[in-house]
Amino acid sequence: MAFGWIDEEADRRRRAGLVRTLRPRPADSPVLDLASNDYLGLARHPEVTEGAARAARTWGGGATGSRLVTGTTALHAELERELADHCGFEAALVFSSGYAANLAAVTALAPHGSLIVSDAGNHASLIDGCRLARGTTQVVGHADPDAVGKALRTHEGPAVVVSDTVFSVDGDAAPLAALAAACRERGAGLVVDDAHGLGVLGDGGRGAPHAAGLAGADDVVVTVTLSKSLGSQGGAVLGPARVIDHLVNAARTFIFDTGLAPAATGAALAALRLLRREAHRAARAREVAGELHARLTAAGLEAVRPDAAVVSVRAPSPETAVGWAADCRTAGLAVGCFRPPSVPDGISRLRLTARADLSAGQIERAVRVIDETRP
Repeated sequence: MAFGWIDEEADRRRRAGLVRTLRPRPADSPVLDLASNDYLGLARHPEVTEGAARAARTWGGGATGSRLVTGTTALHAELERELADHCGFEAALVFSSGYAANLAAVTALAPHGSLIVSDAGNHASLIDGCRLARGTTQVVGHADPDAVGKALRTHEGPAVVVSDTVFSVDGDAAPLAALAAACRERGAGLVVDDAHGLGVLGDGGRGAPHAAGLAGADDVVVTVTLSKSLGSQGGAVLGPARVIDHLVNAARTFIFDTGLAPAATGAALAALRLLRREAHRAARAREVAGELHARLTAAGLEAVRPDAAVVSVRAPSPETAVGWAADCRTAGLAVGCFRPPSVPDGISRLRLTARADLSAGQIERAVRVIDETRP
């Protein structure tokens, strides 16, 4: 029978406690949200939603085509200029998603004969970029610049090192300065995904590469998402102008994909301008993360110290993690639940988002619910 193997896969997932389900949420929910990636609390900000509405009224509901045909508007170009300026890079290129931006950066910058050195803790989009690239990929230990240097020394020819800046599971930061030094020793490029750093790290939320002194470097390329701190949707690649020009001509997820919808573009631009005007939001997100961690550990829970806005709490097993998250939701708190294969180390976790707009009372409530529902 066609697709008969799907039933066997479904049984295997059920036995392992790995079944995933969609839960449509209402527009107005009483549940306290610590599960989304809305780090700065901008997704529903009036300026951001008005930016989306105004763009839709002006440019229409969709981009109408790929960026190289009809899908580039003056609004896209405006967002690219302001993103590059804010983060300290020469140029930027907007994509329909952060996933598409990562696929583009890795595949277009790792041609046949090149070496890709990839951190073992990288996001799935970077991993998939490595799989699709024509270069050879070598996976090295998590956040280990010495292992990166050793891998680079085995290769003659073009090479690129690929890493998250802030890893999405535990919220720990990559040693960017040391990675850049390892790359420069061998003339390799550095491609980093700052999805969880933009808007949270660096002066005024300019991102982890800016904080590490790497912004504007001619050997550093940064990918970002517009769907986290900027409360919208889409992604972008930032870097030297010649790299961005190369992506326009060589990145398949740019050439063959419909451009980012005007509404999402307008929302991201409004959020970026709001962040630049209210730069304190970045520091507040980090402050909330630190407070969550301190309160959780004081309650005897095993929480990982956050380097940005992700707070991870360890769970005994996939089944208990799922049950714990469900109990939290019943008690009025939404939290993320990470389990294999999303976490290759086999450790299941609750994943909490520290939002800049959380009040002291909401933080206290969240910690109380997590503590009272612990397995």
